[in-house]
Amino acid sequence: MKFAIIYATKHGCTNKCAHTLANNLDINTALFNIETDKNINISNYDSIILGGSIHAGAVNKKLSGFMEKNLNILLQKNLGLFICCMFEGDQALEQFRNAFPESIRNKAEAHGLFGGELTLEKMNLFEKAIIKKIANVEENVSKINYSNIKAFAEKMKSQ
Repeated sequence: MKFAIIYATKHGCTNKCAHTLANNLDINTALFNIETDKNINISNYDSIILGGSIHAGAVNKKLSGFMEKNLNILLQKNLGLFICCMFEGDQALEQFRNAFPESIRNKAEAHGLFGGELTLEKMNLFEKAIIKKIANVEENVSKINYSNIKAFAEKMKSQ
């Protein structure tokens, strides 16, 4: 089975999670960063995994645009969806629902909440100020859930 992981990352957490996921899947896994890879052709892949980080309550606009543009072909593939965010429980589930259109969520065989990271040195001054005030964070924080990534990979491989 050929997998394509298409993701958007701002500060690197989603990139780290996408690469970890790829390592748990198969040698036939291609990684595409929606920010840097142009003209992504998904027709040659059996399974498509879409992932993004949540910033200010929303997923990356380029990832949203990709889903909208490729909706018909995405709905014909095995799908997996994941987000990286600092929230847990119901708040993370709400952010997941907001990140992906209902038609894509309903088609996906695997849903993943991979946790998140706050890497202050990768943020601009405005972002740092907001994070420090809202999250009361003064140093880097990592809440990546590697067991969720592994379980997600196993679910995708079983499709």
